[in-house]
This record gives sequence, structure tokens and C-alpha cells, in this order.
Amino acid sequence: MSKRDIYDSISPLDYRYWDEDVAFFLSENGFMNNKLGVEIALVKTLYERGLCTKKIYEEIREACKTITTEEVYEEEERTHHDIRALVNCIQKRVSDKAKPFVHLAATSYDIVDTANAGRYGDVTRAVAIPALKNLEEKLVEITLREANTLQIGRTHGQHAVPITFGFAMAEYVSRLGKSILKLEELAKELVGKFSGAVGAYNASSLFFDSPHKFEEDVVKNYNSGLQVAGHSTQIVQPEYLTRLLSEYIICAGILANLADDMRHLQRTEIGEVGEEFASGQVGSSTMPQKRNPINLENAKSIWKRIMPQMLTVYMDQISEHQRDLTNSASARSYPEIIAYTVSITKRLTRTMSKLKVDRANLRRNFEMQKDMIIAEPLYIILASLGHPNAHEKVKQLTLDAQAKQSSMIQLARIDPGLRPYFSKMTEKQKNILGNPELYTGIAARKAKEVAEYWQRVFRL
Repeated sequence: MSKRDIYDSISPLDYRYWDEDVAFFLSENGFMNNKLGVEIALVKTLYERGLCTKKIYEEIREACKTITTEEVYEEEERTHHDIRALVNCIQKRVSDKAKPFVHLAATSYDIVDTANAGRYGDVTRAVAIPALKNLEEKLVEITLREANTLQIGRTHGQHAVPITFGFAMAEYVSRLGKSILKLEELAKELVGKFSGAVGAYNASSLFFDSPHKFEEDVVKNYNSGLQVAGHSTQIVQPEYLTRLLSEYIICAGILANLADDMRHLQRTEIGEVGEEFASGQVGSSTMPQKRNPINLENAKSIWKRIMPQMLTVYMDQISEHQRDLTNSASARSYPEIIAYTVSITKRLTRTMSKLKVDRANLRRNFEMQKDMIIAEPLYIILASLGHPNAHEKVKQLTLDAQAKQSSMIQLARIDPGLRPYFSKMTEKQKNILGNPELYTGIAARKAKEVAEYWQRVFRL
């Protein structure tokens, strides 16, 4: 096969978002290595059970180490069957005595599904989770650093009541932390199988009284991190991988939400944070002043790319009887979900590591409506003191203040009907009404508690 220029590739994952760490497991070379690993595990187990000699096992093992993906694909052009092509390539390299023990008692998906479970579990443990923990560590650092940094809270895009920037970041520390734990859990649950063409151990039962134990040995010889299917047909139950990929999509959604929030806070008229802009970077081909949040936008864009792909994974849950081929093409794209999630993670880690927090703009935005944001504490205090219609009264005060362009709290203090209630307020309550920046609840404390909790969980 001729060498192809990388820019002849169709998928941007290959020419733009390729990642060496991910490719080691999820590329076609990585997949082939894992399938060969299962074939080696099979013959090793046959040797351990006395069906072949150690010499035959070693011969097949060494032959598998020399197989290339390219030659298997060339053989598949002739056989029109990927696993038969793999078997043929191995058998070409071994003696006549060893040939019968290549792929003995196996069906294609004993190899394919076990290899898939192995590589998806390994890439999750070796690449995705460490990358996510790196991002989590950066978010924890920001949360602790900005735990006391005043910020106006926003609901429905409108100013609400005060929080701190650290508190806002703690949301993502918590959400991401839970998703990391779930990915760790689901990776441990992935299963391999060696139960034959319909899952009933028809072939292996010709040799072993306990074919399930033989299956367990094959799977564990291949990858000790895999569980063994309690029941399978020609394929493993799809729910294990479906749940793992679903959590990847959930995780990517959390990252896209974080990116979206930071992107909105970077808007010119808000300006509370800023994505670092390199000296040679260009924001627009025609507007030299532009400083676009490209990394944050990229994260959301990639999430939009992979989120709908989960629908295909759910559709692949259905396979007729003991197996059909309706997932044979669609399942080949599953690695994209993991690869793109890792891409988002690494990009956001770089971006959040250099995120600039503009405390002056945070304060400026808070000051815009600081007199109005004490409407909530005023209404709640009045209600607690027995005012019969506190919410309506305070709402009217806010309307009057806006109409007169005056201070709402000053209007409240000179209102004859409210004077008896002000006289009953505690000093703490009066202080908050006069200093809205104090009305942050336990935002700072909560931010620190959340950050420190996940520091302990992940030993960051």
C-alpha cells in the first residue's frame, strides 16, 4: 500500500486533532496490536492447558510480534474478512505444527470484542483519566485562589445575587470530579469473552470440562484489567461499552459547559476573564483588534461533534439473535468519542492554566446593580419580621427606584410603612442591606470545601 499524505485524510481527527497518546490505543495499529494480544493469550492458555507445547506457544507469540496492520489489510483484500486475514498472516509465519493452534476454538468476536474492551479500558486509565485529573487540578487551583473574589451571580443571563468567582469554578470541580470517578468505575467493568460463535462455548467444550474457566484464563492472560462476561452471545453485551461512552459524552458536556461560561465571561462588555492571546496570534483576518476565545469555542464545537454520535452507540445496542453485522461500520467510529474528549480536556487544561481573571471588571459589573441585588435579602428579612406582602412591596420599590433613578434601599428606609421593620432588624441584617458585597452566603467557604474535598479524593 502506498504511503498516504496526512492531508489526504478526510477526518479532522487525523490531520488536525491527532494525539499520540490516544493513537497508541485507538488507532488501527493500536487495535491490531490488541487483537494480536488476544491471539497470543489464546495460545498461551492452550499451552497452559496442555493442548500445545511451549515451543509452539513461543513460535506463535513471536510471529504475532512481527505482524503489521498493512499486511493484514492487504490479506483482507483477498479474504474479505478481517480476522481471517489476521489468522492467515500469523499462520504464514509459523511451522505446520504450530498452524492448527492459531485461533483454535475462537470466533472472530472472541478476538474483536475482547480487544476492544482491553483498549477502551486501557486508554481510559492511561490517557483520559490522567488528562482529566490534570484539568481538575487546574480548576481546583483557580477555585482556591479566587474563593473570595466577588462576582455577581447570573441566572437567565441576568444579574442575580452575589457569589465569588471561586464558587462559580467549584461547580465544575465537583461535576468533573464525579465524572472522573464514574469513568474509573466503568472502565473497571468492561468485559472480554471467549465463548464461541453463539456464546454457548460449543467449540471450547470439545476440549475442556470448564470452558468458562478457560475463557477466564484467556481474557486474564490478555489483559488483567478486564472482567469476564457472565453471559455473551457471539458478542459481549453492548451495555458495558455503551455506559462508558455515555459517561465520556457526559464528561465532554461538562467541559463544554465550562468553556461556554468562560467564553461568555470573556465578552467585550463583560470582560471578567480572558483567554491568553499569543503575541503572534491573529483573532480576525480583517479586524486586527480581535482577541477571540478560540480554545473555549473549540471545546464547545467538539462537544457538538461527538454528542450526537452517542445516538449511534445507543442504536448499536440492538443486534438480532446471537449477532448481526449492523454495527460493523458504525462501531469503528467509537474511538472518536474518546479521542475528541481527550482533545477537549488537554486544550482546556492549557487554556485554564493561563486564564486571566480581571478583578477590576468583576467589581465593575457587580457595582452596576449592587443597590438592586439586596432586593432578595430585604424581602426575606421583611417577611421574617411579619410583613404581610413583602415580595410585592420590594418589587414595587425596585420599580420606583428605576423610575426615579434613585437608591432602592434609600427609598425603603424612608418608607413610613417599613420603618417599624427596620427598627427590628439585627445589626448583621442592616449591615448586609447597606453593603451588598457581604451578601455572598457561604460562597467562599463552599468553594474551598469543594476544592479541598476533590484535592483529597484525587491526591492533587
